[in-house]
Amino acid sequence: MSASERIVYLNGEYLPHNQARVSVFDRGFLFGDGVYEVIPVLQGKLVDEDYSVERLSRSLNEISMAWPCSTQDYLHMLRTLIDRNHLQEGSVYVQVTRGVAERDFAYPKNTPSSIMAFTSERLLLNNPLAERGVSVVTVPDLRWKRRDIKSLNLLAQCMAKQEAAAQGAFEAWMVEDGRITEGSSSSAFIVKDGHIITRALSNAILPGIRRRVIIELTEKEGLVLEQRPFSVEEAHHADEAFLSSATTLVLPVVLVDGQAVGDGKPGAITQRLRELYIATLLAEAARK
Repeated sequence: MSASERIVYLNGEYLPHNQARVSVFDRGFLFGDGVYEVIPVLQGKLVDEDYSVERLSRSLNEISMAWPCSTQDYLHMLRTLIDRNHLQEGSVYVQVTRGVAERDFAYPKNTPSSIMAFTSERLLLNNPLAERGVSVVTVPDLRWKRRDIKSLNLLAQCMAKQEAAAQGAFEAWMVEDGRITEGSSSSAFIVKDGHIITRALSNAILPGIRRRVIIELTEKEGLVLEQRPFSVEEAHHADEAFLSSATTLVLPVVLVDGQAVGDGKPGAITQRLRELYIATLLAEAARK
């Protein structure tokens, strides 16, 4: 289906994208008062959906926002949206806001949550960037203190991503107190002497679903994992580096701040983790 024919979901209705309208008084529009999720789609099926529901529930709970529907109805809506858009490979974006109310900073009482979702076609399995790797640049982390919530407030991430784009890089790795927190839209990993290193969960980073699955895979494969902060210098001198997200899965990083990582090619551990993760997703899709 072409982008011009795309169907979106908005508060109980499936609509042509150019007919979907959100009130100017929606708190997502006025305050960024809401949360979101991005769920991969393979072979026309949602994958990693259980972890996605779990994380959305956590985000909603952290900001005292009610679910707009039951989880069963939520998943049914996503599958219907995928079918109506004939999506085979890509992602679904979901956004939940506190709804429509007069502009006031305090939460309004008894206001129904608002929910919107749309699909996007993307190459997940045969992404050409996985063959050659990508570059990242380090930038200051300017975000708020509750990065564990998948909030709509993404201005700092947009600024970081734009800085990366201005330098010709694919992604920005954000830095706080000399240590890398995460990417502007991804989790960050390095590999040194066979050890996979990524920052431990806290309010400082988002609990990435791909990060979670990668950690599960390292345990199954008997790989050594260190969950700790790592410095920009460590990233510059890593043997391998990679990032993960819903739309990139596992993607090799071959340049950090213009410096080659290892031999400047995707590393063996990174490639193995990507293969394992893809196999896990395909097996999940085949079961549905």
